[in-house]
Amino acid sequence: MYTLDTIPFDNRFSKLSNDLFSDVKPQGLAQPFLISANPVVAELIGLDPQALKTASFVEYFSGNATLRNASPLAMVYSGHQFGSYNPQLGDGRGLLLGEVETASNGTWDLHLKGAGQTPYSRFADGRAVLRSTIREYLCSEAMAGLGIATTRGLGIIGSATPVYRETPEMGATLVRVAQSHVRFGSFEYFHYNNRPDIVKQLADYVITRNFPELEQSETKYADFLLAVVTSTAFMIAQWQAVGFAHGVMNTDNMSIIGDTFDFGPFGFMDDYNPNFICNHSDHEGRYAFNQQPGIGLWNLNALAHALSTLIDRESITQALSQYEQLLVNQYNRIFRLKLGLREEKDADAELVGSLLDLLEDQKADYTNFFRLLSHCQHSSPEFETLLRDRFVDRSSFDAWMLQYQQRLMAENSDPVLRRETMLATNPKYILRNYIAQQVIDKANSDQDYSDIGNLLTILQNPFEEHPQFSHYASDPPDWGKRLEVSCSS
Repeated sequence: MYTLDTIPFDNRFSKLSNDLFSDVKPQGLAQPFLISANPVVAELIGLDPQALKTASFVEYFSGNATLRNASPLAMVYSGHQFGSYNPQLGDGRGLLLGEVETASNGTWDLHLKGAGQTPYSRFADGRAVLRSTIREYLCSEAMAGLGIATTRGLGIIGSATPVYRETPEMGATLVRVAQSHVRFGSFEYFHYNNRPDIVKQLADYVITRNFPELEQSETKYADFLLAVVTSTAFMIAQWQAVGFAHGVMNTDNMSIIGDTFDFGPFGFMDDYNPNFICNHSDHEGRYAFNQQPGIGLWNLNALAHALSTLIDRESITQALSQYEQLLVNQYNRIFRLKLGLREEKDADAELVGSLLDLLEDQKADYTNFFRLLSHCQHSSPEFETLLRDRFVDRSSFDAWMLQYQQRLMAENSDPVLRRETMLATNPKYILRNYIAQQVIDKANSDQDYSDIGNLLTILQNPFEEHPQFSHYASDPPDWGKRLEVSCSS
């Protein structure tokens, strides 16, 4: 493992055309201090976890010092925001510090979010506030714990630097780790600026770094698009299966490798509601939970248009046409695991659909329903009673449960193996909005950051019981279901 001073940087992005970025030095925070550091992510990128405890870690990742061999830069991109094209975006408060080569886990970006103004800040201060930093840090680890492709968080640095939003707040930085920071909007920017040469250079960079198996293909750009279609479809299917809403699926927030990216006003559903809108600024519901699959395809069409100087129309059509079936197949596969079904049957769509209708009608908690269902066995009737008592209309629940049990009997399901499968698929813990808010309030009012570490423990292992933290798995209070989250950060 390496130390902070021996990080093996190989900054290939900084060697590309200068049109892709601007060199920018971080603007340091005043009186920085460590709020939280993540040894799991440190090990992922080959960094000795002991480095997280050093004063140097705080200095480097507060922007007050520059890592040896780092090449800080702000990336330029554009994007479709709520369906309208914005021609000039870019890293307005974050810097790609460098690309870290690991011995066994590939290449990872080190990125500093909240690093100060860049040429793309658009008159903003380039800072991040503590509340949004905590939310992204915890949610990226929650997604990783759920097995969903995502960026990661190495640590949070707090400071005495005030940041002015609706009220003065603590300025903070997030050390983000990702296998790519290239976005759909990165390609759009150069396509709409009539720079097909840069589109090609950027595509070659992404293929070499993230899809090396495609490099020798005679149709590598078409294959690249299909790979992005596939990874995006899989990611969104997983979002739908765990009840996660991203909130701002603009093309500049879409990772080219299918990572969950740029956490803003996200939310995990409490009561099952397919129309769930987690962003209070999304007045039309464009990015509602049930719209995410369609928006994924819309965004992929925007990306495909940006790649049209590299790929012929027929190949683009062929790649995009596979999206829906890829997503549906992945979603159905996950739901069979959620229900403990080994075999695929045509009637399963009706079984799942009737269950979701029941959950919506009865306003049942999505996560806790499936976790309790995972425990239900013919030999453990108390769990079925606990599950049944969650429904006002018990007769409707009984009818569905009978249908479900008949389905299990039809494949002679082993209850022990079924329980193991379901408990490994249906999490006990998710990052509920009210829990994140309680952690933020405690951090801001009491400077108490202990709950961040507790949540990291359970969110990185959400399928385990963690009996000492079971209160985090309780149904949310009524006030906790009505929290509104904005893009302000």
